[in-house]
Amino acid sequence: MKIAYVCYNIQEKYVTPTVQDEDVLLLEFLKGKGLDIHREVWTNQEVNWLDYDLVLIKAPWDYHEHITDFYNWLDMLNNASIPMLNPYEIIKWNSDKNYLKEISDSGLSIIPTVFLEINSVLQNASIFQQLNSEKIIIKPCISGGAKNTFSLTPDNFSEHQKNINDLLKEEAFLVQPFIKEIETEGEWSFIFFDGKYSHSVLKKPRSGDFRVQHCYGGTIHADNIETLHVETAKKFVDRFAKDCLYARVDGVMVNNEFLLMELELLEPFLFLSYHPNGFENYYSALVKFISQIDPRSISYFQKDKA
Repeated sequence: MKIAYVCYNIQEKYVTPTVQDEDVLLLEFLKGKGLDIHREVWTNQEVNWLDYDLVLIKAPWDYHEHITDFYNWLDMLNNASIPMLNPYEIIKWNSDKNYLKEISDSGLSIIPTVFLEINSVLQNASIFQQLNSEKIIIKPCISGGAKNTFSLTPDNFSEHQKNINDLLKEEAFLVQPFIKEIETEGEWSFIFFDGKYSHSVLKKPRSGDFRVQHCYGGTIHADNIETLHVETAKKFVDRFAKDCLYARVDGVMVNNEFLLMELELLEPFLFLSYHPNGFENYYSALVKFISQIDPRSISYFQKDKA
């Protein structure tokens, strides 16, 4: 089976001296397992995708900057009946954070969220009362890497209001209260492969910042957490990430309750190096999906385990 390992054009964008390049490490690991797998950039128009039996979507981190092209690319793969991991329908659904509405409507707990659709106007500071918070975070519904993300207070609201309203002419945004526990306790990421829990990390922002991404100075801590919270995270996976190779559940503990921030099913950093079996857990789940797509491969993987 020939596998396309999908990344983006500027692979170094989110690599820092303290964080290894997970995409390179995973690719080499899978090659070492004997897989016929090749790195491809999703925007490369010279790729003949029909040459591939499976498209493994790992890190198209710039999809939000070319969303129409990205959707067209996904449609092309789907129309050509080329299997994708994660699946086509879930990738499209997860690319727009309006999916949080559906999760909330299902009864699962998310961070309180107000959605500002395209061409709406952020008129006044009543949004602070609406969210019962003196500090709010506003970001695009289709975004990545904290792009166009603002931290607002009543004092700086007017300073950013025009800029945000100009952006609202082009795209939808969501607004959430700033959760102080992110600064004091950090943000959790729970990693699942084929619906099974693998590992978790705790991400903390640098002093004075609210962004936990390591490219903005955030730190990553391998940690264990109570089984109760893992079970809570798994509810999101069981309900919304069926048939997914990977899922990352991001959230924060507030009064010992897990509140979802994002369910990452498209291109999440998986913190594979932060668990001794991280890469192996990914591979084992991938083997299952490959065997389902091509039953002839079962004998190969059985030989690999022997």
